[in-house]
Amino acid sequence: MVVVDRDDDQYTALMEQLENAARDARLTTRVQGPGGRVINRLAIEELEAWFFGDWEAVLRAYPKVHRTVPNRSGYRDPDAIRGGFGRLLKDAYNVVWYFRTGLRKVEAARTIAQHMDPNKNRSASFQGFRAALTEMTR
Repeated sequence: MVVVDRDDDQYTALMEQLENAARDARLTTRVQGPGGRVINRLAIEELEAWFFGDWEAVLRAYPKVHRTVPNRSGYRDPDAIRGGFGRLLKDAYNVVWYFRTGLRKVEAARTIAQHMDPNKNRSASFQGFRAALTEMTR
């Protein structure tokens, strides 16, 4: 499985690039048929936006963050949030409490991920990733 942040790339162009890379390596993908060995998935816009899809996990990891963030304009659709972790910290976290010495992305990601419930995540790109993982394990 290949998982890539879309960032500012165009969805179709990036997927085409991933499909071409697999083909150049003589690997088949699920896009080419059900027996494909490679599954390409994009996190829209960034992998970190998946945390907005399970805000309860963020709250369990960092209880002082603002509880109402997912209700705010610009945060309702996890896959439409622009700016990823930087915006997450700036707008949602109480940075003073958790990251006085600067952002530690890997630490924050691991801490939040421990609390995530894949069944409840509202991010469509996360659910696409999850469905692909489920398919791989069958």
